[in-house]
Amino acid sequence: MIGAVVLVLLIQIIRSSFSNPGLERFQKDFQELGFFRNENNTGPVLRIYAIQAQENTSLETMREFSEAQPHTKYGKTLVFFFSNEVNATIPLSPKEPYFPSEFQRFLVAKFEKTPMGESRFESLKR
Repeated sequence: MIGAVVLVLLIQIIRSSFSNPGLERFQKDFQELGFFRNENNTGPVLRIYAIQAQENTSLETMREFSEAQPHTKYGKTLVFFFSNEVNATIPLSPKEPYFPSEFQRFLVAKFEKTPMGESRFESLKR
């Protein structure tokens, strides 16, 4: 009896693990324009994403997308959303402002997940 209950629970866990939607649900709304990850594997990991957002993409969808990005404990994850006017690759660096200043006028929103796991989302234009 206990074995049957454990087996049913195990099947449910496996089934739900493989059926949950991933980042592919955002493919129509976003395109990656740049990515940076520092080489530090023993200390804080810094991940920076430059993302092109389609014109009709809601701020809530941007926040959901940002929260779905990988984050390392005591690391920092930054996601910058740019308008669909930008079609070029954006070079990213580990130092502020993280991307060249000529792209600043296209910045729509930004997201930060701090080293302690706190999320901050800020809409800049819309």
